Amino acid sequence: MFKGSNVALVTPFKNGKLDDANYIKLIHFHIKNGTNGLVPAGTTGESPTLSHEEHERIIELCVKESDGKLPVIAGTGSNSTEEAISLTSHAERIGANGALIVTPYYNKPTQEGLYQHYKAINDKCGIPIIIYNIPGRSVIDMSVDTMARLFELKNIVGVKDATGDLNRVNETLKKLGKDFIQLTGNDDNALEFNLRGGVGSISVTANIAPKYCSEFQKFSILTDEKSKLEAEKIDKILQPVHHSMFIESNPSPVKYAAKLLGLCDDEVRLPMVKVTEATKKIVEEALKSAKLI
Repeated sequence: MFKGSNVALVTPFKNGKLDDANYIKLIHFHIKNGTNGLVPAGTTGESPTLSHEEHERIIELCVKESDGKLPVIAGTGSNSTEEAISLTSHAERIGANGALIVTPYYNKPTQEGLYQHYKAINDKCGIPIIIYNIPGRSVIDMSVDTMARLFELKNIVGVKDATGDLNRVNETLKKLGKDFIQLTGNDDNALEFNLRGGVGSISVTANIAPKYCSEFQKFSILTDEKSKLEAEKIDKILQPVHHSMFIESNPSPVKYAAKLLGLCDDEVRLPMVKVTEATKKIVEEALKSAKLI
């Protein structure tokens, strides 16, 4: 179920409030353009600055509007175990297909602490859980051995790997096998990630280039020479776009790109700010090079 191009959905705002109309439009934009899965309320969706009510609402809207057409992997992580349990239980109740749960940021738990955090969520919920391992934002790195322990639990099914270390794909595949779902959180390494055993991505770029991203994912997991060449061709087109999305902190660049495409405004919540004029030019040029504008 969880493979291919899964979009880490931005959360549109208007005058400081949720922009429901454009959020719904975005969901249908992805249904129409080949995206394989929807991931609301993640980091790209500015979850740290959403109220609990807003957090739950955008997941509910995503489940309702997707109406079973695409799987919904709800962002339900927190550095509070009880809060993560509450958010995950809510996602399960309203019909999300899975939960993306980030390693607890700021607390800096040990590997045993990480294990117990995810085990507590696993034991209180009945929804498939994808571990989100992103040391660059959370300061901690879940080891392959800890993931192997967690994979023995009933609900832990895979990882969103945002370590940037491609050797981890090989290590994880060797220790946990093919049934453990590996999705990259780094658009720029998606080609090599899949070659090494990954099955898809949770993508920022997919917000603005869903057709490219879904086609790329389709070809990148096939083994024939024609598919490999097609995947390489699309990857080459997308690399400048991937790069431009992280010139400044995510999601400010992708929201500016979404504004250029008429998808939503580029409003972000503090402490995030809109991108600089210099970054705007880089984003614009990247979109032009990929013929997105």
